[in-house]
Amino acid sequence: MKKYLNLFDFKQKVDYKTEVLSGLTVALALIPEAVAFALVAGLSPLTGLYAAFMMGLVASILGGRPGMISGATGAVAVVLVTLAQSHGPEYVFATVILAGLLQMAAGFLRLGKLMRLVPHPVIFGFVNGLAIIIFMSQLGQFKDESSQWLTGAPLYTFLGLVLLAILIIWGLPRLTKAFPSSLAAILVVFGVVLGLGIDTKTVGDITSISGGFPPFHLPQVPISWNTLVVIFPYAAIMAGVGLIESLLTLNILDEITQTRGRGNKECVAQGSANILSGLFSGMGGCAMLGQSLINVSSGARARLSGIVAAISLLLFIMFGAGLVEKLPMAALTGLMIMVAVGTFEWASLRTFNKMPKSDVLVMVLVTGVTVVLHNLALAVLVGVIIAALVFAWDNAKRIRARKRIDENGWKHYEIYGPLFFGSTTVFMDKFTVEEDPEHVVLDFRESRVVDMSAIEALNKLTERYARAGKKVHLRHLSEDCYKLLEDAQAIIEVNYYEDPQYKVAADKV
Repeated sequence: MKKYLNLFDFKQKVDYKTEVLSGLTVALALIPEAVAFALVAGLSPLTGLYAAFMMGLVASILGGRPGMISGATGAVAVVLVTLAQSHGPEYVFATVILAGLLQMAAGFLRLGKLMRLVPHPVIFGFVNGLAIIIFMSQLGQFKDESSQWLTGAPLYTFLGLVLLAILIIWGLPRLTKAFPSSLAAILVVFGVVLGLGIDTKTVGDITSISGGFPPFHLPQVPISWNTLVVIFPYAAIMAGVGLIESLLTLNILDEITQTRGRGNKECVAQGSANILSGLFSGMGGCAMLGQSLINVSSGARARLSGIVAAISLLLFIMFGAGLVEKLPMAALTGLMIMVAVGTFEWASLRTFNKMPKSDVLVMVLVTGVTVVLHNLALAVLVGVIIAALVFAWDNAKRIRARKRIDENGWKHYEIYGPLFFGSTTVFMDKFTVEEDPEHVVLDFRESRVVDMSAIEALNKLTERYARAGKKVHLRHLSEDCYKLLEDAQAIIEVNYYEDPQYKVAADKV
């Protein structure tokens, strides 16, 4: 049964059954994560559940990537834990609202395009690190209430149920795709536990999820400069972490679904969701790669699945807590282990001997920082910086100057490669000022003057030729290079002669 769903500006073919079932699966998988992340941040479990509801609902309706799931995340929890311990939840709510405002500003300023600067090895490292974190976080389920590893019958029972869930998730799609395998695994394991009366860990053993509708609540903090000084650093980091994780998740889902999301729209949606989350007693959050992969792998492609997931989660909190708390944690553990396996970019392991060593280094480093620090934003930032430095180093070595003497006795230096801060030293070594004739031509047909360091290099070079009584002619500068050089004349005097036929118009010949 396929129809068209039109929500706001979005229109696409929707399989209602798939969307609803996928949404229910995601809602069940959201519960233990939202509770766990709230506890990590030092907040009440309902704070995480309310955030998962509000983030999931608003981002699904307004976001730029249909099918992407948002909620309370570990990356945000890690940012907020220190503030929660030092100033309490009211300051956390104020921080979440301010972070939302910053994210909306980023969207309105169209900063989503900055994700183009994230290289593929960084994305590989981010995805692999997140997969390892998801897997490692499930190991805690194999411990008892006193944080001791399960042994004997409890271990074998829990492990058997986990393996049953994994087997269903792996095998059912090979038989039929009419029903989401993740939801089937949860229901089958639930039925086995209830039918056989198996004593095993349940959601209720972690915490109670019973509650009402998220209460509207203005943060009880002083409206003062001192408050802003306290919360702004946390808000800025949270906004950055949230946008990086959300936009990377958007890009990954784009590749999986062969469609294109809208990054700037997602920034505004994430900001709106965080503002409402802070106003309705939530800890805030961002897009969740693991839950988004559950949703997409179940066949969901539209906004409806995310809306169903958020509303189902709220209904569980308000009316179905007693039933949901009986869900075996083994089923959810098996589901998240399969998410980790599906998240890991296994193809990246086969490229170790084929990719440049610098790319492999970046990928491994980003994975390591993600796993060790659990800080996705820092890992991506480190990866981008290292990739940029490697790129600059490689390009610095590629500048070339082909030399020739024309029929008039003028010496031509035909420059190849960009002239920028990294290549100026190599560039300067190409010239023999004392040995060159009276007229020297620097031909930039295959080069570009990129930055201030390049202009300063030209300044020093032309000064050397001027002191030697020789004339330098710059030719085939592109229009942007020519403008850069002209603008710099106010502070740097570049001594060169222009042939009329090679002025700006000559760039087009």
